[in-house]
Amino acid sequence: MSILVTGGAGYIGSHMVHALVDAGERVVVLDDLSTGFRFAVPPEAALVVGDTGDAALVSRLIAEHGIEAIVHFAASIVVPESVADPLRYYRNNTANSRSMIDCAVTGGVKHFVFSSTAAVYGNPARVPVAEDDPLAPMSPYGSSKLMTEIMLRDATAAHGLGHVILRYFNVAGADPLMRTGQSTRNATHLIKVAVEAALGLRGKIDVFGTDYPTPDGTCVRDYIHVSDLVAAHADALRHLRSGGAPATLNCGYGRGFSVLEVIETVKRVSGVDFRVDLAPRRPGDPAAIVAACDRAREILGWQPRWDDLDTIVRHALDWQRKLGTMNL
Repeated sequence: MSILVTGGAGYIGSHMVHALVDAGERVVVLDDLSTGFRFAVPPEAALVVGDTGDAALVSRLIAEHGIEAIVHFAASIVVPESVADPLRYYRNNTANSRSMIDCAVTGGVKHFVFSSTAAVYGNPARVPVAEDDPLAPMSPYGSSKLMTEIMLRDATAAHGLGHVILRYFNVAGADPLMRTGQSTRNATHLIKVAVEAALGLRGKIDVFGTDYPTPDGTCVRDYIHVSDLVAAHADALRHLRSGGAPATLNCGYGRGFSVLEVIETVKRVSGVDFRVDLAPRRPGDPAAIVAACDRAREILGWQPRWDDLDTIVRHALDWQRKLGTMNL
């Protein structure tokens, strides 16, 4: 039996593939390489270049490889871009996910782990935000993910597909062994952008909005190390294999840092004082969002290992330096 990882050549997906291979699993990666990289996929995994919306291809992979579980990362993830081009997000994130779920049900796949997002909460009424709190996405990105959550729950009720939905907060850092990391060109993730500014790859960093109702006026987010997030996926898969019930779980650390706090951390860890410009708010950005994350620990037995902003930043810096030596 094998595990199908969609988006497995991308940032988070490639970390998952390495973790699965490390654990001795047979892994098939499906990625269109629009934002992923061949080098990020370990040679022990089979890489298939294709689209998650290609039902014939996905069905063939499920049958040929005896796929037991799907870990579904593939998605478009840039909030402002989703506001500007919503239909692309509903196609890539929602319609393609609907096709994946259909193929899973038809092909007899037992387990489905879905990469969702804290964006489903919108601007939460309370912080930390819990899994049962109201869902009110502020962007097509958040809505596209919420639609997939609903489809997955309905498919489970109708067809018995075991699933775990993991709602990510802000993912950062890199594999501590430096096998993979955030390699996307023109990335918008704050820590990635700040690291590039520290290393002279960007002339400056823009802070979007300084008038939010937060202690320093900038957005507050819960930053989780990518390796801890991947561990939650491995725990989710173990949970489902052992007969665990479907679950929807937050993945964060339960505390937030403002944009300015993150920038100051990058400056301190890197030893570089780079330029910071203040800019207007971007559409779709909530003021503050931090995870209530006890449920993942209780249900999955998840135990984070890298809960430290300095460590997250240092790993991101180390990966960016290594990336600069690679011929991509």
